[in-house]
Amino acid sequence: MAGRIPDEFIDELLHRTDISEVVGARVRLKKTGANLLGLCPFHTEKTPSFTVAPAKQFYHCFGCGAHGTAIRFLMDYERMDFREAVEYLARQAGMELPASAAATPVPDRHARLYEVLAEAAAFYQDALRRHPARSKAVEYLKQRGLSGDIAARFALGFSPPGWDNLLKRHRDRQADLVEAGLLIERDGGRVYDRFRDRIMFPIRNRRGTVVGFGGRVLGDGEPKYLNSPETPVFHKGRELYGLYEAVQAERNPPLLLVVEGYMDVVALAQHGVQGAVATLGTAVTPDQVSRLFRATDRVVFCFDGDRAGRQAAWRAVENSLPAMREGRSVEILLLPEGEDPDSLVRAEGPEAFRGRLEAETRPLAEYSLEALAEGLKPDTVDDRARLVQRALPLVQRLPVGIYRDFYIEKLAELAHTRVERIEQALQQSSAGAREPARPPMERPRTAGRGRTGSAMVRRTPVRQALTLLLQRPALAEQAGPLDELHGDLPGLELLRQILEIARDHPDVSTAGLLQRFQGHPQETALWRLATWELPGGDVAAEFEDCMGRVRQACSSEQTSQLRAALTEEHDFDAAKDKLRVLMQRRRLQYLQEKSKRGALDERESRELQTLEQGQL
Repeated sequence: MAGRIPDEFIDELLHRTDISEVVGARVRLKKTGANLLGLCPFHTEKTPSFTVAPAKQFYHCFGCGAHGTAIRFLMDYERMDFREAVEYLARQAGMELPASAAATPVPDRHARLYEVLAEAAAFYQDALRRHPARSKAVEYLKQRGLSGDIAARFALGFSPPGWDNLLKRHRDRQADLVEAGLLIERDGGRVYDRFRDRIMFPIRNRRGTVVGFGGRVLGDGEPKYLNSPETPVFHKGRELYGLYEAVQAERNPPLLLVVEGYMDVVALAQHGVQGAVATLGTAVTPDQVSRLFRATDRVVFCFDGDRAGRQAAWRAVENSLPAMREGRSVEILLLPEGEDPDSLVRAEGPEAFRGRLEAETRPLAEYSLEALAEGLKPDTVDDRARLVQRALPLVQRLPVGIYRDFYIEKLAELAHTRVERIEQALQQSSAGAREPARPPMERPRTAGRGRTGSAMVRRTPVRQALTLLLQRPALAEQAGPLDELHGDLPGLELLRQILEIARDHPDVSTAGLLQRFQGHPQETALWRLATWELPGGDVAAEFEDCMGRVRQACSSEQTSQLRAALTEEHDFDAAKDKLRVLMQRRRLQYLQEKSKRGALDERESRELQTLEQGQL
């Protein structure tokens, strides 16, 4: 493993990196005022909507919503992981990673496993061409209509019958072969090949390195398909069969079609239907969804129309929700019962199959809400309420943003109710949860766009303070004491977190702040605020005024709670006690969250200890 890269190093790296050079080396940009404009590399467009802001050190596409720092750009465009992107930029900037972030010898162990997996893949490929027992495998592939070119593109192979084909070739690498999942070692000391008499499908990661295998049995043996086990380099919930090949065929595929089997992927490619990938015998995971969206902005999940297929589709819906935002599309395609993509494309031909992709797919929102409404009567009040209650857990998994708002509008339409009522139900549902959901920062009401292209939303004092602070982090020094910022105002907790970060790191930039919130539920909302135009005139005075109005709103909320307590208790002292307990609970929660981030000072640590003891 490698040590964590400190935030301070990331801040300095982004400060030294010119994002216009990083992006400009890969995308044609044209200067427009203080920013640069070009065609977005993450979705197809004819009119430029991709903006690079050198002063803020980030990019943002007003078409598909893609955004990020130079680190995120390399991750999405070059398909690097976070560490690779940081190391690349550090080399460009002449910086060395701190000793605490240095890698340990673990990658050497990985290299050994990659080596034996590559050797096994070559052995299996050679066996498909030369082994005396290969005829059955070759005949099977011919019956499925596969050409030699497709077999070579996917590096298909053959594991011969017998218990020790690999073992005999690499007895000196036995331990590595076991760890790579190629050999099985029993308690009694017996060691033998895992894959025997099977068509072999190498599973390659995004770099094209073999990390595992799938094997299809020849004949009537069980299991029909056998996958590599979990290993240090292979995790079924992260990889997708065929993703490397799909991206090699087209850097930014217009869609990726997620199917269930290896042969489905290969058969579709044989018939000219590109972009198919397969899960590895497990339900679709959030990690896999994330990887799909790093390659495309449209994902179609394709399943059999039977009960098992519908269950798989529902799991795909649930695990796609956290990744949904404007510019991204998830669709469901259910095939006729008993059919799979392999059988359909061979029976109907590629054009008919493509026709299904365009005519029979259902958008995630439409599919999920109609599935929830199944068996309910929309003309009855009770069933409308049931529909809303069924849908609330799904809505809560969606990140704040325009997509979530449109999803709520669709739910309101089906339930014959108002958006405001659903929002109220969401707040009540969150309040009753063990871990309250963060209140939404934004709730767009129109599809109009301002001068910056951001969705038009009401600029509350909290939002405006966040906007100013994101773009001028140094303003945090004049924010005043943070202890007064308590309450349920939308975005208040986020404002307090950013104020703390900016105070603890006085040199942090806009890009550095935003980088810290990558993957955060409010990430999209923060990036949108960072693109708002700042008001003219004295920005510092504007921020001070915003913070004053935020404090006034917090005070008004506490006053309202005191009045409510008075009404309930009919006793001023009892009401004050109730309000004091409420404030203490909020303060406790605030300090506990800060403690998790390791940001408590000595005074706050003592206060936290006192409050926790009081809880007992």
